[in-house]
Amino acid sequence: MKKSYIVLCVVLAIVVLGVIYSVSAYNSLVDLKETVDAGESEIDNQLERRADLIPNLVNTVKGYVEHEEGIIKNITDARASLVGAKDMKDKAEANENLNKAIDALLVIVENYPDLKANQNFISLQDELAGTENRIANARRNYNDAVKEYNQSIKKFPKNIIANMFNFDKEEYFEVEESKKEVPNVEF
Repeated sequence: MKKSYIVLCVVLAIVVLGVIYSVSAYNSLVDLKETVDAGESEIDNQLERRADLIPNLVNTVKGYVEHEEGIIKNITDARASLVGAKDMKDKAEANENLNKAIDALLVIVENYPDLKANQNFISLQDELAGTENRIANARRNYNDAVKEYNQSIKKFPKNIIANMFNFDKEEYFEVEESKKEVPNVEF
């Protein structure tokens, strides 16, 4: 009787510890997932902020560079793609297309000294530069959160809990190699 009582207590203790670990592992995975979601939301906020600045920048430039309609159209199209992007891969691709379009615009601006001296343009350019820095920080924070989350759902024994509760791998906010090329603008 005494031996079976000890065995029962040991088994019960193991079960209780297993449940406590499972609850703790589940809660840590939820925390990590929420950090990833918050990081994605911050990227979205910064991309939207930049997308909101683009029309003002375009309108300021339009008066000076009316014959550069192609660049203006590229920026407008790239902005629309960014605003309509649904998943992280589409957002990253749209972001890179917008970066290239803005870079092309800034190359053209070099040929317009009056525009470079325009206070509205300078202010918008500063806002845009600040937003680009915020986007870079948000991307880095998001990718760090994704790395920690993805590592956690792959490591034993948390991978068992992750599989039981459908914690899926998250995608990094990455730039495709083909999108890293510097835009070529010719006059």
